[in-house]
Amino acid sequence: MRTIVCEQPKQFKMIELAKPTRRKAEALVRVRRIGICGTDIHAYYGNQPYFAYPRILGHELSGVIEEVDANPHGFQKGDQVAVIPYMHCGTCIACRSGKTNCCTDLKVLGVHMDGGMCEWISVPLDHLIQTNALTLDESAILEPLSIGAHAVRRSQLQKDEVVLVIGAGPIGLGVMAFAKQRGAKVLVMDINEERLAFCQKWANVDGLVHAAGQPAVEIEKWTDGDMPTVVFDATGNARSMEAALQYVAHGGKLVFVGLVKDNVALSDPELHKRELTLLGSRNATRADFDVVLQAVREGVIDAQLYVTHHVNFADFVDEFEGLTKPESHVIKAVVEIE
Repeated sequence: MRTIVCEQPKQFKMIELAKPTRRKAEALVRVRRIGICGTDIHAYYGNQPYFAYPRILGHELSGVIEEVDANPHGFQKGDQVAVIPYMHCGTCIACRSGKTNCCTDLKVLGVHMDGGMCEWISVPLDHLIQTNALTLDESAILEPLSIGAHAVRRSQLQKDEVVLVIGAGPIGLGVMAFAKQRGAKVLVMDINEERLAFCQKWANVDGLVHAAGQPAVEIEKWTDGDMPTVVFDATGNARSMEAALQYVAHGGKLVFVGLVKDNVALSDPELHKRELTLLGSRNATRADFDVVLQAVREGVIDAQLYVTHHVNFADFVDEFEGLTKPESHVIKAVVEIE
């Protein structure tokens, strides 16, 4: 089968591998869509934590079941599915408490183990979601949107709270959408004016803050001096994450959704005077996927607008770098295998 492997930083290669052998309690899935995300970009450019080369990328996946045994989940040959790419052990302290997203031995497809940048993949049945009612694109973007939904759930956000989302990429957009769904007032901050405009159009945010100006002053104006009670940083940028503390209301929460291969230093006096709650948010659980699945089914999430670019699998190696450049105006790119 055709497979794309990232052999080392800045080097993709199309190779031929044997079609995978399906194991017990797995389904053989013909991959049809692969979302491209920040993790793939960081891996390609050599900046991804928890990563080793060579690696087959791809964890935002949708496809069609080609082989499956009789099973209690009700999956059948021909079912369209999305993949939950977080392979957890099921026995560690995190798993026992339902926090499978941060399992002590977590292995994420396309990061810690080979992923779905190929024509077929064999997936445990309990890591599949039946999506016959959705499009293939909608199925593939359940994963990135679930990361945003998980961050919002983890923050315990309440109706009418004022939220600031820093970073207007695909993950930040998911945070905005599900914060709005909870009835929050949502501000978004970014350096890219085009992305800010997209946030207003797609997520119906309440206010735009230009990071290149005087963001603290702008945020104070939006909040009548109170500052946001919850700040989500979805940039994966250490400087942004360090600066985010200054935007949080006293008694508020700062949630790091983005991941950076670096140390992040926070001002202890600023943290203490605010009695700030600092949270990390990693991946998502099946419960978060279920929330996103329902939102997409009900039309709350506009997947068609969220997916801005498509690339054919055969052209991916040549076109990938171009998709990562600002002038490409990509929000979410999806690879098609027909």
